[in-house]
Amino acid sequence: MRRNSLAFRLVVSSAVVAIILLVSAAVLLASLFQTALERNFDARLRAVMDGLLANVEVHADGSPGIQNLLADTRFTLPLSGWYWQVTPPKRGIADLASPSLLEKRLIPRAADLADRDADGIAHFYLDDVNGTRLRVLEQRYKLFDKAEQYSFLVAGNFDELKAEATSFRQTLVAMLTLLGLGLLIAILVQVRFGLRPLGTLQTKLTAIREGQAERLEGMYPEEIQPVSDELNLLIQANSEIVDRARTQVGNLAHALKTPLSVLNNEAKLQPGPLADKVSEQIQMMNNQVSMYLDRARRAARAQTVGSVTEVEPVLAALARTLERIHLEKGVKVSVECPTGMKFRGEKQDLEEMAGNLLDNACKWATKQVNVAVEPSMDAPPDGRLWIDVVVGDDGPGLPPDKRKHLPARGQRLDETKPGSGLGLSIVTETAAMYGGGLRLDQSKLGGLAVKLRLPAAL
Repeated sequence: MRRNSLAFRLVVSSAVVAIILLVSAAVLLASLFQTALERNFDARLRAVMDGLLANVEVHADGSPGIQNLLADTRFTLPLSGWYWQVTPPKRGIADLASPSLLEKRLIPRAADLADRDADGIAHFYLDDVNGTRLRVLEQRYKLFDKAEQYSFLVAGNFDELKAEATSFRQTLVAMLTLLGLGLLIAILVQVRFGLRPLGTLQTKLTAIREGQAERLEGMYPEEIQPVSDELNLLIQANSEIVDRARTQVGNLAHALKTPLSVLNNEAKLQPGPLADKVSEQIQMMNNQVSMYLDRARRAARAQTVGSVTEVEPVLAALARTLERIHLEKGVKVSVECPTGMKFRGEKQDLEEMAGNLLDNACKWATKQVNVAVEPSMDAPPDGRLWIDVVVGDDGPGLPPDKRKHLPARGQRLDETKPGSGLGLSIVTETAAMYGGGLRLDQSKLGGLAVKLRLPAAL
């Protein structure tokens, strides 16, 4: 997929949205799992606190004591990460702590104790002397007839849940990654399937351009069907415009040539200098009318959609004709053209261009003229196919300084040969109407080579 294609844009935009959603889902699920872990852990610590509260007693001096140790042996293992402690309200009175704390004590910060839930319990985290992460619950109680509140604190080793949390996150990332890959594959399939009608439309348009079809056939999705219908109307309108142009050109030719013929006949009936001048000017007008009418016809044909001409039969027929015309001179015309090579244009235009070039070559050739057709190597990079029709002869040729510039209309390369000087100009104009061009070079036979570049069709 190219970066400026619709498929690339659709895939990238969908992939970005999918990644954002999946990452958001991963963060949310990890947060919910962490919250659930804390809630369950807090419930276990709350049960420990209830058991501790049931076993605490107050001595006569106000110091707390415990009737029975908690059944959970983790509170007896030194620095196990599971602790409880009871702190009296007055300083100087001994506190009570689990054997696991040894001589150490947990000291909460004031900010940790400020935020309490509806039951008056503070939930926070602390680190013990070993760096173990502790989840801590702290609550104040009045024991028996004492007016002051004792602080009951229970802490559990929250690091024990790290492995469980890490495993959940790894599983979550793996599952969401697989889901993302699945979504990406689904997006690619969806884009390919969704844009397939556009590929079909392009293929059929190419067939029309190459002369293999005259209109778009078949049904398309409702979003593309209007485009197909409009293109068919455009193709039909183009064909009608070309037909009208040809008709008008023919009508104009008839309308102008008839009065000119009448004037020419009248001038012949009245001999004299005036009649000769009128005949001369009428001949010039006839030439100009023919030239511009031919140009209009060529332009109309060049704009026709779908015209395709096979090259080899046209060149072979021209070669046979010119060999007969120049039979006394003994010129041989050889044609080298791959089978199936096609010109995207009208047969009449190809005959006119190739005929002019071959006729010029036969006039200047000594004995040999060669026509070679090959794919163009210096065509513009516009995505279209081009062919080069190279006409070479074994004549005297042209020096390099004269080959740089094509002669102007009516100007001949050499006045020693008969002609009007319009041949190369007509070829140049007709080729330009198809987007092609003309270039002079040195022939392999020693004379002049004329390279004609034309659009090709598959």
